[in-house]
Amino acid sequence: MKITRRQTLFAGAALPLAAAPTLIRADGHAAKSTPTHRDFSLGDFKVTTLLVGSRAVENPHSIFGLNVDDETFSDVSAANFIGTDAAQFFFTPTVVNTGSEVILFDTGLNAEGTTAALSAAGYAATDVTHVVITHMHGDHIGGLTDAEGNATFANAAYVTGQVEFDHWAKAENKNFEAKVRPLAEKMSFIGGGDDVRSGVTAVEAFGHTPGHMGYMLESGGKQLLLMADTANHYVWSVAYPEWEVKFDMDKAAAATTRKKLMDMASADRFPLIGYHMPFPGMGFIETRGEGGYRYVPHSYQLI
Repeated sequence: MKITRRQTLFAGAALPLAAAPTLIRADGHAAKSTPTHRDFSLGDFKVTTLLVGSRAVENPHSIFGLNVDDETFSDVSAANFIGTDAAQFFFTPTVVNTGSEVILFDTGLNAEGTTAALSAAGYAATDVTHVVITHMHGDHIGGLTDAEGNATFANAAYVTGQVEFDHWAKAENKNFEAKVRPLAEKMSFIGGGDDVRSGVTAVEAFGHTPGHMGYMLESGGKQLLLMADTANHYVWSVAYPEWEVKFDMDKAAAATTRKKLMDMASADRFPLIGYHMPFPGMGFIETRGEGGYRYVPHSYQLI
């Protein structure tokens, strides 16, 4: 039986998910269970990704591959068994338990969703000792405070990049003023190469935002990169790093960063976690042709 390209495109359409995290099946009914977290081991560190929300977004070519034509976008999508009608977005903060600290990287869309996922993973909000903000888009800072403006993580110290903070402090941005500015006096500001704690090092990943930061985790001779929003889709961003992304503020710099970090990950064979990668968000990178890459999802390497 011959399958046409058109049939492949329709067969590859993503299942819609609500912004909960509540999984919605293709027939429109809620699934019986939804993953909320996944644990990994990295040396002496326990690393946990949290699914705090997921949703389908229509017309992904209006977001990814802005500099390629419809035919190219459709052909690449079909070759990777995904449709062009919708993209599945995942929102995935990460917890790193070093044994003496509980470090939360990014806070999700809101306090309620993030604390619920934390609780399912065995943590209370009061257990968090450090909150690290990779950048200040709303889906990363939304959980810093609750609906009444109270700090969600009452016992935490706050860490973010100096370049990132300085940009948004001058931007007259409503989310920054509501979520970040009230906590500014409790924040420490770092640059690339600085340590949050031993084994947790900032990596400049500028482009998505002016001071966007990744973090390299190192424990027991093993490494793992938290790449945040360096690449926001495993095909349309990882595999084709020069494809422009709507939400990248400096598109040329973002492409350069993608290629730099993908080269590092493929050469040194360390895994990475992406905030918007398919849950549980972790995978490996291998080179593909000239200037491209392939995302290999984690299976059981770090259990």
